[in-house]
Amino acid sequence: MALSTRSARALVLEKPRTLVGRELPVPEHGDDAAVLRVEACGLCGTDHEQYTGDLPGGFAFVPGHETVGVLEGIGDAAARRWGVTRSDRVAVEVFQSCRVCDACRAGAYQRCERHGLGDMYGYIPVDTPPGLWGGYAQWQYLGPDAIVHRVPDGLDPVVATLFNPLGAGVRWAVTVPGTEPGDVVAVLGPGVRGLSAVAAAKDAGAGFVMVTGHGARDADRLAVARDFGADLAVDVAVADPVRALRDATGGRADVVVDVTAKAPEAFVQAMALARPGGTVVVAGTRGAPAPPDFQPDHIVFKELRIIGALGVDSAAYRTALELLDAGRYPFADLPRRVVGLDDAEDLIVSLAGEGDAPPPVHGVIAP
Repeated sequence: MALSTRSARALVLEKPRTLVGRELPVPEHGDDAAVLRVEACGLCGTDHEQYTGDLPGGFAFVPGHETVGVLEGIGDAAARRWGVTRSDRVAVEVFQSCRVCDACRAGAYQRCERHGLGDMYGYIPVDTPPGLWGGYAQWQYLGPDAIVHRVPDGLDPVVATLFNPLGAGVRWAVTVPGTEPGDVVAVLGPGVRGLSAVAAAKDAGAGFVMVTGHGARDADRLAVARDFGADLAVDVAVADPVRALRDATGGRADVVVDVTAKAPEAFVQAMALARPGGTVVVAGTRGAPAPPDFQPDHIVFKELRIIGALGVDSAAYRTALELLDAGRYPFADLPRRVVGLDDAEDLIVSLAGEGDAPPPVHGVIAP
């Protein structure tokens, strides 16, 4: 792989809580790859978990897995494979796909035999040439197994970074549980993925959507939830969500989507909120053992369908970009903070509630 004489400024996570600026060479892309000029990179809980070491890498890497940018250079083979051309604005999927293993051929490319969870954009060693594998940089390298989606003309690149959380909302709240028109849906967690799940469920025809949060940290997020399709927003610190849902609908939820992080007690609430024969989608990681009041027998007695959801697929990403472009929900107006590389560390800390300022719903790095 040839390297050009240009360099890109990038942030390298050398070890937990050590994010260091470096100049890395910008590679020549070759026939089956591309070089992306990064315009914006969205942030999520994974970014903070990488930063703190809760999600340890054991190596130095350029983070950033919600990248939107312009193809500055692209090989002919890559252009044919991806259906894009030079100067197109694209969104980059976090997972890579060899396209030939059994998992990829089945559409489950998050379990790709060549790449999988250990070889995702924003989580590849900086010592693996050319090093520019993440969105915390001015340029990002896209190898032959990348998956990209053309961003609709006129969609702001900062707003377009929501392709990832909104894609998650589509897959977790609609595709995975098989949500049908008229269903009652409960979403646990009012962060950007929770609000995305609310909008996706409502857009799919859900008859009633409830979203829950916890305490002062979630107050502003619950306040905007109705703009994204929520019929009911509940602070579980002061109200029983099961009673609130029963008072509003006369029953319980057909589908419960738990997108909370490090909140094992939320899973117990999810099972309580689901109707007999209902579906519970668990998408947020617990980070802890089950709470003491977890009763596995409730799964049996209620004949619940419990489904784990990991990541997003291409169909959901495409739907998300279409939904963002349509503008039916005010994603452009989300409480948001956009920073350059110099202030990225402060934003990452803020999003986890470690700083003095209240965390924004949507955080974006614009290199």
